Amino acid sequence: MRTRRRWIGMGLLAGLMLGCGGPGGGPQVYKLTYSIFFPPLHIQAQTGMDWAKEVERRSEGRIQITVHPGGTLTRAEQCWQGVLSGVSDLGMSCFAYTPGRFPLLEALDLPLGWPDGLTATRVATALASQYEPAELQGAKILYVHAHGPGILATHKPVRSLDDLQNMKIRGTGLSAGIATALGATAIGMPQPETYDALQKGVVEGTLCPIETLKGWKQGEVIEYITDTKAIGYTTAMFVAMNRQTWDRLPKELQQVVTDVSAEFVDRHGLAWNQADTEGRAFVHELGREIIPLSPEEEQRWKEQMTPIVAEYVRRTMANGLPGAEFLAQAQAMIAEARADQP
Repeated sequence: MRTRRRWIGMGLLAGLMLGCGGPGGGPQVYKLTYSIFFPPLHIQAQTGMDWAKEVERRSEGRIQITVHPGGTLTRAEQCWQGVLSGVSDLGMSCFAYTPGRFPLLEALDLPLGWPDGLTATRVATALASQYEPAELQGAKILYVHAHGPGILATHKPVRSLDDLQNMKIRGTGLSAGIATALGATAIGMPQPETYDALQKGVVEGTLCPIETLKGWKQGEVIEYITDTKAIGYTTAMFVAMNRQTWDRLPKELQQVVTDVSAEFVDRHGLAWNQADTEGRAFVHELGREIIPLSPEEEQRWKEQMTPIVAEYVRRTMANGLPGAEFLAQAQAMIAEARADQP
């Protein structure tokens, strides 16, 4: 009850801050709060802060955004609900941190062989905008971004599926399902808790993009990386605004936010690609071994993913959602992006 009162109180305070008149009766100023789960020095937190600065610049100061990185306003798994309830006006976190709440968009996190973060970000934003599923009601999705292909980072070497059996592997949402399908024991856990869990042996490895090994410093507490890009999954992350906050903004300021958001889709996607490059360099500096899978072993891992994809289609179709169509479109867009790459 006390937590609920605190959340409601913060929401009311945010509402009072919204729409303050400027000095001397000037243009109305909209003071917004933005909760980001990434730590402040992470490239995605920095890109989110740059977005906020650009919105303020183009709105000529009529929109002023206070950014709270590192989950200091709402924790990663609370961020979506925090946006809906007005604890924050804006939020950035993972759809997967609230399992089951985004049934159609779960396709974005499937192990479809995502080639890189820019592709994942473009596809995720385009499909979320096209379908606008009912699961997003209560918030205005400004854009979506998503990391590059997930890899497996562990304490001991994993060179085949046999090595992975019964290992405790951290995952998030569907990536936890991937760990289970590969024969591991999945431990669901948001990214901010993973470093300590690896360090203390609560988990023996983690499924993550390689950038995480630098961006969240997890390369310090693992020894081996298995290159699993053949089943590359991603994690889609929303940048969302409370619907009432959005509706209060005048049309011209909504257009500013829309324009800046459209430009930042590629900014975030390219930041993911850059972060993956830096993450790989970081683990090389630490002397960690990167283990490639043989073509035969890659095929074994791919076969283990087939039931996960089939289950997504079955579940969404059973609930009257266009899961098969959504999935097919995502796969076609991935194939087109791969064909365009050198």
